[in-house]
Amino acid sequence: MAKFVLVYKGGAMAETPEEQEAVMGKWMGWFGAIGISVTDMGNPFGASTAVGATTTSALTGYTIVSADSLDAAATLANNCPVLEAGGSVEIYEAMEM
Repeated sequence: MAKFVLVYKGGAMAETPEEQEAVMGKWMGWFGAIGISVTDMGNPFGASTAVGATTTSALTGYTIVSADSLDAAATLANNCPVLEAGGSVEIYEAMEM
């Protein structure tokens, strides 16, 4: 099994404590649904900066999963809560060095 990094891009932030609790429930439900594939639940990203030609970033967080293939990892991301919030998920294989 290979490791894949799911990188979250965009998505609206919940504004009220009630909305935040509901969103957290969706995330925990999704993590429960993809089960043992999750190797690192990850975290949201805070403030950022960039050096080089691209000086902005829309990345908002990450999760690391184990899967048999890139397609299998993408299938795990299909119901990710960031999608409901208008965001997207990019999937990258973490290459062994």
